[in-house]
Amino acid sequence: MNVCFIMYPWDEIDPENDTTLSLISECKKRGHGVAITTPANLTIRDSETFAFCKALNKMDKVPTNLKSFHKKATLREEMLPLAGFDAIVLRSNPPLDMIMLNFLDSVKDDMFILNNVDGIRRANNKLYTAAFEDTTNDFIPKTHVTKNKDYLIKMIKESDQDKMILKPLNGYGGSGVILIEKRAMSSIRSLLDFYIDNKDGSTNYVILQDYIEGADQGDVRILLLNGKPIGAMKRVPGEDDHRSNVSAGGSVQKHSLSEQEKELCRRIGPKLVKDGLYFVGIDVINGMLVEVNVMSPGGVTYINKVYKVKLQEKIVNFIEDKVIERVSRLERRAKLRKTVEDA
Repeated sequence: MNVCFIMYPWDEIDPENDTTLSLISECKKRGHGVAITTPANLTIRDSETFAFCKALNKMDKVPTNLKSFHKKATLREEMLPLAGFDAIVLRSNPPLDMIMLNFLDSVKDDMFILNNVDGIRRANNKLYTAAFEDTTNDFIPKTHVTKNKDYLIKMIKESDQDKMILKPLNGYGGSGVILIEKRAMSSIRSLLDFYIDNKDGSTNYVILQDYIEGADQGDVRILLLNGKPIGAMKRVPGEDDHRSNVSAGGSVQKHSLSEQEKELCRRIGPKLVKDGLYFVGIDVINGMLVEVNVMSPGGVTYINKVYKVKLQEKIVNFIEDKVIERVSRLERRAKLRKTVEDA
């Protein structure tokens, strides 16, 4: 199997904690061909979609330690046709590069893509939670998404809560997430000016969301594969930060899914699979869904360390199964076509 990872640059990888690196390493352990590229390195040559890639050279022995693997891996530059790969793994960080998806549209029927191009389009920002019907707010907190500052201020004043969460629509890794309080109403408009207005006159969408009790104790990252949970961890904020993201200084603890969290996974899993969103990370607070991460969900290495497991094996198993399934389908169709032609 040959796999292309469309991701961030190799030298930006955190060699100790990077989920993408764990998937690349697992592919190399199994003898698969691996190449990496970035969205900016996609190109068209003679009406075919190519990528300026860095292909990983063969290794006599693949180190089990991620840091050693990253250090010892060598790469060579190649211009390769995307349709020649058996699978593409999308691992680029937000914000979504829409042109990248236009490139992938030309090859999406030629191989298995994790996650599906059209699914990524639907779910690339925090609006996707609105696709899960929950009119009674059983598992999704009351949420407002807008650029209208007067409306946001009105919602804050009318809320029966003293605290709410404000964050940019296209943020990730906990960037830009702030806690606002009614007692600080005098500074809220200036905060909205900062979040919404750009110097060039354009504006940004922001999310205003009910504060969920227990958020100060951290959140839960649940990883779902093919619509079902395969691992979870509790993320606890640092002493001086309300955000629990590990990238923002949070720490990781073991976590067993509650019945409410299991029910949440059961309710959203089928839609994720239907949309081709096979590998997803969801963020949950007190059983409530806060975010759905579909572009480059992380947490594999942290869960591995806490539970002494190897989640990357399950993920690569799934990719292999999808590739085999596709090849078998094509072979069957070719055989049936031959039968018709010979009749």
